[in-house]
Amino acid sequence: MSLLGVDVGSGSCKAVVFGEDGTLEGQAGRPYQMSVPAPGRAEMDAEALWQAVVETIRELAQVHGRKIEALAIAAHGETVIAVDADGRPVGPALMNADNRAVEETCALESSVGREEIYRLTGLPPHPMFAITKIMWLQRHAPALYAKAKRFLSVEDYVLGRLGLPPYTDYSLACRTMAFDLHRQDWSPEILRAAGLRADQLGLPVPSGQKLGTLSAATAAALGLREGTIVGSGGHDQPTGALGAGVVDPGQVANSAGTYECLAAVSEAPRNTPAALGFSLNSYCHVVPGQYVTLAFFPAGLVSRWLVEQLCGEDRLEAQRSDRDLYDLLDHKAAQDCPGPTGLCLMPHFVGACTPHWDPRATGAIVGLTPAHTRYHLYKAGYEAIACELALNLAVLADLAGPFERVVIHGGNARSSSWVQLRADITGTTMVRLPTTEAVCRGAAMLAGTAAGVFAQAREAALRWRLSSPEFRPEALSRAAYAPQIAQYQRLFGALAETRNRG
Repeated sequence: MSLLGVDVGSGSCKAVVFGEDGTLEGQAGRPYQMSVPAPGRAEMDAEALWQAVVETIRELAQVHGRKIEALAIAAHGETVIAVDADGRPVGPALMNADNRAVEETCALESSVGREEIYRLTGLPPHPMFAITKIMWLQRHAPALYAKAKRFLSVEDYVLGRLGLPPYTDYSLACRTMAFDLHRQDWSPEILRAAGLRADQLGLPVPSGQKLGTLSAATAAALGLREGTIVGSGGHDQPTGALGAGVVDPGQVANSAGTYECLAAVSEAPRNTPAALGFSLNSYCHVVPGQYVTLAFFPAGLVSRWLVEQLCGEDRLEAQRSDRDLYDLLDHKAAQDCPGPTGLCLMPHFVGACTPHWDPRATGAIVGLTPAHTRYHLYKAGYEAIACELALNLAVLADLAGPFERVVIHGGNARSSSWVQLRADITGTTMVRLPTTEAVCRGAAMLAGTAAGVFAQAREAALRWRLSSPEFRPEALSRAAYAPQIAQYQRLFGALAETRNRG
């Protein structure tokens, strides 16, 4: 028997087939592109997203289709798709990066109250969340709004296209900013203020539940067998935490990708007034009865920008020598600057997320001299990520509870030197998961739970536990970085006047 975990991200769909023992048997993926029709707007053709899911699954099914017993969908949050009575899109998907609903967010906050929204949902009011985008459609696209039967997240939408009711697991329902953490159902107060009914949204269920099976027609379209079990999945961040084995209070997962996301596990939501002060997100884990508190900031976005803008010659050299570009840059950075760069790079290229939560913040580089090379700048990007990580870990430790180590996974953690740098600057032991596909892994665990392979998600994490290398803080390196860390902590406040001029 094999289990299929599907990760429908904001830039691509990935899927991985695992054996019952957690062995990776096959993987596939398809990219897609969102459009930016106007400032503050981000959209995607919802049909193209669905076709990417179909093509990804079909590719895997050509080899593994008869063995796949169950599947589950993990997805990015905040995106909303308006669908008709047949579950077909009536307009574009409004993506998680879409911030058009500023006025609607202010209206909802004025009606319900910022503190009350946070108490109910665990989310600070923000136009990224789905409920305010639906309010925007009411006001600015009434014809499209009238055509819509439901407004779904990505998981609900894909399940509907698979021929099932539009179920949404609790963790993704939370990302709408309309889900009551305490009742574990849609919030009547928020829906009333937004002018919506519960039957216009998805059907909330816990993660890891058996939702149904694929019909003969749907199975044939995907290349799978009729009767394949479909389980409820989850939001990509807590699903990735499950895939990394982070399932108990006191554990923290670090997803190192375009954004660096920290998920701390607890037995109750940590949506306290103090946590609201740092705009921490606290909501349902995909492990029933547990919650995650999320801190996040742009990371891979910064390192990718530095490479694209500065390292064209290195790209050509890597191509000529048939080397991985990032391996080449890591080697040259180690040669040029074996210790601290002396540079202070602020990674707020798209505003500051937690713990500052200031959309006016921008990137900055301080300390440049003629002695600095592009390799110093390349390394400074990773130093900045580690410094920002240190700030967020300190906030999480204070507000979500103590922890001894962090399990890191994702493409931006592939380099041992940069994982060690995180450990040295944060003073925290980093445990690197030996796979970049933690989200698909967690989704497959939920599929196995739905199929009865595991009694519960926590059992799946324990049975599929991986042997992972540890990176402990090195005292000499930590001492060498102390002045740079102190400078980093001061610089955000020093730039306040520049932000306020905007």
